[in-house]
Amino acid sequence: MADPTGFMRHQRELPKRRPVDIRITDWREVYEAFPEESLKDQASRCMDCGIPFCHNGCPLGNIIPEWNDLARRGEWDEAIERLHATNNFPEFTGRLCPAPCEAACVLGISDDPVAIKQIEVSIIDRAWDEGRVAPVAPSALTGRRVAVVGSGPAGLAAAQQLTRAGHEVVVYERADRIGGLLRYGIPEFKMEKSVLDRRLAQMEAEGTRFVTSCNVGVDVTADELRATYDAVVLAGGSTAARNLPAPGRELTGIHLAMEYLVPSNRVAQGDLAEPPISAAGKNVVIIGGGDTGADCLGTAHRQGAASVHQLEIMPRPPETRAATTPWPTWPLMYRTSSAHEEGGDRVFSVNTERFVDDGTGAVAALRMHEVTMVGGRFEKVEGTDVDLPGQLILLAMGFTGPEREGLVEQLGVTLDPRGNVARDAGWATSAPDVFVCGDMGRGQSLIVWAIAEGRACAAAVDRHLTGSTELPAPITPTRR
Repeated sequence: MADPTGFMRHQRELPKRRPVDIRITDWREVYEAFPEESLKDQASRCMDCGIPFCHNGCPLGNIIPEWNDLARRGEWDEAIERLHATNNFPEFTGRLCPAPCEAACVLGISDDPVAIKQIEVSIIDRAWDEGRVAPVAPSALTGRRVAVVGSGPAGLAAAQQLTRAGHEVVVYERADRIGGLLRYGIPEFKMEKSVLDRRLAQMEAEGTRFVTSCNVGVDVTADELRATYDAVVLAGGSTAARNLPAPGRELTGIHLAMEYLVPSNRVAQGDLAEPPISAAGKNVVIIGGGDTGADCLGTAHRQGAASVHQLEIMPRPPETRAATTPWPTWPLMYRTSSAHEEGGDRVFSVNTERFVDDGTGAVAALRMHEVTMVGGRFEKVEGTDVDLPGQLILLAMGFTGPEREGLVEQLGVTLDPRGNVARDAGWATSAPDVFVCGDMGRGQSLIVWAIAEGRACAAAVDRHLTGSTELPAPITPTRR
């Protein structure tokens, strides 16, 4: 063991968050700096297990015990090489991934798990600060061209791997900037966009080309794309939002989460002076208890909402790991994000019955009632109806799959029973020379899965184009 007593001498510790009353006045990331000695102490808690279950918990197969020990010893050059060996973008996952590796940490059986995510982000941020992240140019060019449609984490990972393999790669993005939901869905307080921009600059220096404001399927047809490129990678994400067709849905003041978050992010980036949808002075109700709902919550705080309620139809999870999700599985348990710490009320086991009109065609309240689970179905608890004031209602209930109009229809690719683009064991769709990775084929999932799928899909495309590949393929489409 690297440090046989580290986990006994040191308790789990994370960076402090900036005071709430200060951080809600700006859009900067919420965490303060973490001292190097504290980081080394945390890295020393890794037990260098004979069977490191953290590897299985991480879809990327990150070599966690090795870079933990390298961080403990302050060997930063080797640490970032080991980290980059399995993860193209540890600065993204280190900020945004919920860390299934920590849920699978062996130390977590009887103690708090190793702070793997914090060690990861500290290694990569230090590498950027000290100039250890340089472009990796291909040793030779293949003469093959690949189009990647979508510039979220899956598309970017596939593009970087394919560029490094020597292919000419062009990434198409319908928004005006590269990044997908990393750019416009994730608020600045979770990941400042300078973190994204520095990685994109590296990719451009390596040879990846980006085309923005291009809606493939409209501005460029599927036939034009296939005629120009030897292979196409679909990485457009799961962007069809789940709606709530309750009575009153047509009232003004009710919006899908992305209709709210995207322009709010544009304000934070200086594109807009004021958001077209603002929570300022309003009672806000967020329907959906997941990460997107929390992103809306933190954004509403910073816009000066009068009150915020976040509703969830599921019961409140237990404070500790539920018996139904034993180690090393991802635990069902109550979690508090930085946005929840900033205020607002979380309400569980409730369902929306209708939206209430203020008399002018705008929403004034949400009528809800308690629910209970009976035989696997939610049933209303009679006599629990209540009107919750809300002049801004945000629907953050997840996504149902890729948008089918345009590119998907033009390509004629087969969809799976869940409405995602179907793929075989080699990431290929039913259309010749067309591959798919990330949420577009998997369904709504985690950023770490998106990057893993992008890397694996790139290896499949490289093999398809050249007959063999040296690119790593951490997962297959059947591993879920």
